[in-house]
Amino acid sequence: MWCAMGKSSGKTNIEAGKTGPTLLEERALVASGLHRLAGVDEAGRGAWAGPLVAAAAVLTLPEQAEDLAGWQELAARLKGVNDSKQVTPAGRERLFELVLREAEVGVGLVSSLTVDLIGVGAANKLAMARAVAALPQPPEHLLIDAFKLPQVALPQTALIKGDARCFSIAAASIIAKVTRDRLLVELDTTFPGYGFAKHKGYGTALHAAALAQYGPCAIHRYSYIPVWEVFEQQRQAL
Repeated sequence: MWCAMGKSSGKTNIEAGKTGPTLLEERALVASGLHRLAGVDEAGRGAWAGPLVAAAAVLTLPEQAEDLAGWQELAARLKGVNDSKQVTPAGRERLFELVLREAEVGVGLVSSLTVDLIGVGAANKLAMARAVAALPQPPEHLLIDAFKLPQVALPQTALIKGDARCFSIAAASIIAKVTRDRLLVELDTTFPGYGFAKHKGYGTALHAAALAQYGPCAIHRYSYIPVWEVFEQQRQAL
């Protein structure tokens, strides 16, 4: 394991033990001879409505693992990039543009209907596979939040809480979250009354009240219990 010395505490965010994402995983893979590394993450898994969105992000990394200055400069440019759930909406919008400058990205979507048909676990992996396939050039290795993608024939590393540990995955997390949030804002105009622009399809009190009042719409996930219960109540009332 490498250590990069700073002027004060002696640590930078390429090191283990630092709060927030690091570049340790990327640096180890570069040391093994790899360079095109894709971080992969998703957004919308728990939402009651809307698509599941995944993103893949390939950061431009230093050519050599020993280039300490290069790694420190990259970490400094990525300051603030983190698990999207830990960043404010305004912060995510700013970081979205930052990631687009620092990385190649691919995005994959899976509709709410497909989530209902194949299940959220399979849909999650499908969205991630689509995001990887959408990259301009194929990566050499995947760094994935939580689990591996058996349908993708590439070397992979699954990291628990990877979006909070690894900059590549955190970058993908930001892209996926902002892309999905923007989609739900657009869908709010197509399906008014549900408040999608506010809660982005998640199970808030506002969403539950709208669901009870209007019933599920075309982008709701009927396989999710809160949605199915309302659908069944309204069907039985007919």
